[in-house]
Amino acid sequence: MQTVKVIDYISDWLKTYANNAGVKGFIIGISGGIDSAVTSTLCARTGLKLICLEMDIHQNDNEVDRGLAHINWLEKKYANVSHHRVNLTDSFETIKASFPEGVENHGLSMANTRARLRMTTLYAVGQANGLLVAGTGNKVEDFGVGFYTKYGDGGVDLSPIADLFKSEVFAIAKELDIVQSIQNAAPTDGLWKDERTDEGQIGATYPELEWAMTFEGNPKDLTDRQKEVIKIYHSFHRANKHKMVPIPICEIPENLK
Repeated sequence: MQTVKVIDYISDWLKTYANNAGVKGFIIGISGGIDSAVTSTLCARTGLKLICLEMDIHQNDNEVDRGLAHINWLEKKYANVSHHRVNLTDSFETIKASFPEGVENHGLSMANTRARLRMTTLYAVGQANGLLVAGTGNKVEDFGVGFYTKYGDGGVDLSPIADLFKSEVFAIAKELDIVQSIQNAAPTDGLWKDERTDEGQIGATYPELEWAMTFEGNPKDLTDRQKEVIKIYHSFHRANKHKMVPIPICEIPENLK
């Protein structure tokens, strides 16, 4: 990958899109992870307005610290960047308490509710400021294993890095000189009270998933681990396919109208 040229291409694409849409710039949620760090930096490079939101919901301190370190780095480097800290923990707990009995004890449902509350916040602040919500999903997550929340972090206006593998995002982060603690951190979705990682939840590393996503060889030639990774990849892809395709529409035959 021609890293420098890709960086310039994405930043130019972002600026052109925003100008054509008649908006002032972008808003993005900062998680302390590599994807949001890279995406926010690419947005900042456009020279257009960028608001970064740090949205705490029972967040681990190390994730918050990394996110704030990145925001501080961005604001020192780019005059067009500002930020807000929005603590959503009480809001999340209020929503949980309003659900029917038993819902609040469903771990995955509550994790996804966190992501959807953050999406709502991004759109509220973004619309009030004339900004587009920039997505942070990469190619493996968005089109491979579908590792994101539908209408949560998947609810965005545009996706600047969705055609990049995770390894390519890391390469861009290195070129941009992103905060080292973020480059070194294990990727995590930040939706749980513990410190579980993306790769731990999926059961395969990002390099393994990238390989599985592009594999076109003979399955008989694979090692046991490679066969397991292929199985993991296709299991996630099938289960999350509904996130990657348009919403199904029941089209009524003309003779019934």
